[in-house]
Amino acid sequence: MTQVMPQPVTSLVGEPTLEVALPIRRPLGQSPLRVFPLAIGGNVFGWTADDAAANGILDTYFEHGGNFIDTADSYAAGRSEIMIGNWMRDRRVRAGMVVATKVGKSGDNGGVTAKAISRAINASLERLQTDYLDLVYLHVDDPDVPFEETLLAVDDAIRSGKVRHFGASDHSGNRLIEARVIAAQLGVAPMIALQNHYNLMHRTEYEGDLAGVASQQRLGVMPRFALASGFLTGKYRSRADLAKNSRGTDLARYVTKRGQRVLGALDQVAREQQVSVATVALAWLLTKPNVVAPVASATHPSQVKELVAAAAIQLGRHQVASLDRASSSQRASF
Repeated sequence: MTQVMPQPVTSLVGEPTLEVALPIRRPLGQSPLRVFPLAIGGNVFGWTADDAAANGILDTYFEHGGNFIDTADSYAAGRSEIMIGNWMRDRRVRAGMVVATKVGKSGDNGGVTAKAISRAINASLERLQTDYLDLVYLHVDDPDVPFEETLLAVDDAIRSGKVRHFGASDHSGNRLIEARVIAAQLGVAPMIALQNHYNLMHRTEYEGDLAGVASQQRLGVMPRFALASGFLTGKYRSRADLAKNSRGTDLARYVTKRGQRVLGALDQVAREQQVSVATVALAWLLTKPNVVAPVASATHPSQVKELVAAAAIQLGRHQVASLDRASSSQRASF
């Protein structure tokens, strides 16, 4: 369970803020990194969130104790990294933030060859206006590129101080095992983190072999699509609701009997906890083995409070069990 302790919150805009109880940092895998139990996603920055919105989102996240930002070199063609870099520079908070980015899908430096990784990391450093990246994920898995080449390239970046740690974002359990074996043979840094599609509506992919591998390798897990493209906020319960959203096509797969069952269970727990449906959906993920920090995005600063609230609530056993049962059609054992 997430523990809490009182900590002062410092406003970035000079306004007085009250001292509140904030969750302590969670260890990220076997690394010395300590992160807030909710990573703020930068995938909307430069897309549905402009500079003003991104600054407001990051300000609110920071003021509520957040220190973990997730982005990628391919988000908005690099614009997301630029906006995050500008925010950290203007607020002078780089040293207190844990910045995770992904390489492999950029239009300029795509793939996981040694050349592509080196160029992608240098480009991300420039856009983020920093000397180092706390965590770099391999955004793609390319079996045609020898793992030895990829791992040596990442290790070079770690040895040079440009990258602190790295992880996987699109790899099967077998590939993670292969990577660990090769890393040991080469004497290079192993992966310490995994980012994977995981939420109440999408469980099988992670809860199969990936969960087992994450446990064996003591990987820190950061679930992406933690709110199922917005479905788990409870805002989209019917076909009519979908028509109001440009992502209605993506959300349609969730408007099913199972989806309604999951929302019903979330509604009940939300009433009991006196929080939002989205908060409960994220808190459920935080009860799962090896999960460190779900990745969730906001398009407006007002949405951030619901996201960070997940770190401060403790779901009861019966509440977790009811959510497990409601979403059980894709259930697999850990």
